[in-house]
Amino acid sequence: MVCLAAVLTYMIPQGIYETEDITYLEDGVEKTRTVIREGSFRYVTDDAGRPVKQGIGLFAAGGRMGLFNYLFEGMVSGDKWGSAVGIIAFILVIGGAFGIVLRTGAVEAGILHMIRKTDGKEKYLIPVLFILFSLGGAVFGMGEEALPFLMILVPIVIAMGYDGVTAVLITYVATQIGFGTSWMNPFSVAIAQGIAGVPVFSGAGFRIGLWIFFTALGAAMTVLYASKIRKRPSLSVSYASDAYFREDMERKKSSDDAVSFGIGHVLVLLTLLAGMVWVVWGVMKSGYYIPEIATQFFIMGLVSGVIGAVFRLNGMRFNDIASSFRQGASDLVSAAIIVGMAQGIMLVLGGSSPTEPTVLNTILHGISNAFLGLSGAAAAVLMYLFQSVFNFFVVSGSGQAALTMPIMAPMADLLGVSRQTAVLAFQLGDAFTNLIVPTSGTLMGSLAVARIDWSRWVRFMWKYLGILVLCAAAAILLASLTGF
Repeated sequence: MVCLAAVLTYMIPQGIYETEDITYLEDGVEKTRTVIREGSFRYVTDDAGRPVKQGIGLFAAGGRMGLFNYLFEGMVSGDKWGSAVGIIAFILVIGGAFGIVLRTGAVEAGILHMIRKTDGKEKYLIPVLFILFSLGGAVFGMGEEALPFLMILVPIVIAMGYDGVTAVLITYVATQIGFGTSWMNPFSVAIAQGIAGVPVFSGAGFRIGLWIFFTALGAAMTVLYASKIRKRPSLSVSYASDAYFREDMERKKSSDDAVSFGIGHVLVLLTLLAGMVWVVWGVMKSGYYIPEIATQFFIMGLVSGVIGAVFRLNGMRFNDIASSFRQGASDLVSAAIIVGMAQGIMLVLGGSSPTEPTVLNTILHGISNAFLGLSGAAAAVLMYLFQSVFNFFVVSGSGQAALTMPIMAPMADLLGVSRQTAVLAFQLGDAFTNLIVPTSGTLMGSLAVARIDWSRWVRFMWKYLGILVLCAAAAILLASLTGF
């Protein structure tokens, strides 16, 4: 992928936009955001007035960008609030925290206890969890927050006879379906509607209907897949990688310490539950994000470690709190590196700043111009497809809104498409292709947690995604034809 991005820098000239500040209302509060000024695109030209194609070199010094600089530069880009460096720190801290939790043996003991108690009814957990995670994506933009939940659910789901793919479906995939059909997501709907000049959180009725439909569709496809895999586990694309979790569970089953389920295990699991509730409360009520959430899980891990040492769960001692944190973090180093690589691809293309000369700005301008002259319905569907493709380069919902909505909103006026429909096209395009694009750090991190190769994931996901994309296109057509 990074080599493809490098080739594009030799083929496509650099472009640049001008920006301006606009104001919009969110929850009755006036806010300001910087957006692209309409009609401000221009090519970067040389002294002769010719567009400049500045192909990236293999190596660059002085903090500049070269092809082989992409790993380091990608890993250190951004800040603690997101992008690469924030997500990397988030992954490592949470990995360490769950390393402590898993060291207590409480999760494994709870899994075995639950499997014995459910007595064949565990299949109902799949749709219930899918709906809950989809609701999280719709209400407060759950995305990166699904990673710690996934770490817990992967061994649980595999122990119930399913696979790692099922675990990713009911967590990360569900959040993206909720994200794309949300009626109140502050990170996508509010920003896009504010930029487009549409009343913030308007059109909720239509979007709630879409959320119900797509969540039911996604849950149904997940249940059908999970049932098939439970009957024939070897059909799973993650069957080989799931062996790690299966073998670990077999070791736990043969251990007397793991089979017993006592007060210490209950206290650790209650700590885990309290931590999850605290995270959800913090996100919804106080706007907690990556720094706060990472610290919340760090505290949860420390408390669990103290309980484990006091009750000597799984032979744990106080010194094991430090060693298990180190082990848990080391297990996710590969996931952290992949996040940096994904961001590095963006940097090879010049980054996502509209006011800096980049290949990405030219791609955005060229595709948007291709819509002129089309009918309203056709243009609406192409706007959705454009947002889906553009999501490969800018996976951040708020970032994509800032880059594309200033162009898409006035273009919608010219093409006879309502601005509300243009926002919907952005929403669906921004979310659904997050299920497959390798530039999504959260997707790659989720696959790393479940030990699934991206190529194997694509082999499974293309059909699942294809159904979602077709239904999304139908939803855009319906919105356009009904004047939504």
